[in-house]
Amino acid sequence: MPALSGQQEEFLVLQMILLREGLRDVPAMNGMLTAFNDRDLIDIAAYYTAAKPFTSGGPRDTQRYAAGTALSQAMGCDSCHMAGYIGQHQVPRITNQREDYLTSTLKAYRDNKRSGTDTSMNGVMYQTTDADIAALAHYLSHQ
Repeated sequence: MPALSGQQEEFLVLQMILLREGLRDVPAMNGMLTAFNDRDLIDIAAYYTAAKPFTSGGPRDTQRYAAGTALSQAMGCDSCHMAGYIGQHQVPRITNQREDYLTSTLKAYRDNKRSGTDTSMNGVMYQTTDADIAALAHYLSHQ
């Protein structure tokens, strides 16, 4: 599961609507939002957005961090996720996100098991190796 604190409000609202309407499949969330109206979801998103952003823990692996830095630059991650990977509007904040979550999400995009509001992430992740995904996730989670 992702860390939600400090996340982009518009992103959270969109994701919760997609979950509520059954347009995004996250088994752990099935049915959890059906009783919530749009205003409720906006309020929930505002709460998490205002919370202190999550900071991942654990030691930084110098080699994986350096590899992730290079990959992030080559893949243009900051073109959508912005400088510092803070996100914008409906694009999530990925800086200091949980490493395990980033790894599984990036693999899901690569393997076409997940898509965003468009398929840009699927295209970016196409043919990315597991090792590259591990390095990228490590780098992003240790900002």
